[in-house]
Amino acid sequence: MINKISQRVLKKLLHWIFIIFWMGVIFYFSNQPSLKSGLPNNWDFIFRKMAHISEFAVLNFLLIRTFSHYKISFKNILIISFSLSFLYAVLDEYHQNFVLGRHGSVKDILIDSLGILIVTIFYPRKNTRINPRPR
Repeated sequence: MINKISQRVLKKLLHWIFIIFWMGVIFYFSNQPSLKSGLPNNWDFIFRKMAHISEFAVLNFLLIRTFSHYKISFKNILIISFSLSFLYAVLDEYHQNFVLGRHGSVKDILIDSLGILIVTIFYPRKNTRINPRPR
């Protein structure tokens, strides 16, 4: 019994470690003064905006997956995960105001939100809760 409980706690802890690690990756890239890829301007712009979408799509995916191990309805999991991802996008853009050569942008928050929204819409609806409540 204790072993099963400790395995569940360890699994939840591991999920949170992945989230914190990924937030650190986002923070690291946001802390770079310049992220030019060396591609022509149009391609560089597309590449950087796709990175924005991907970073926050992954964050939202990790949050949804983590909260699915708690006794929370799937609707609330989506709301909480979307909200936390969006809040981190806002904080990320705010943080960029303090990085030399960078600036925060509402447009980038909207682009980040696109990645969050894509995962929210397309996350599989089946078996999303590890411990479903009995009906």
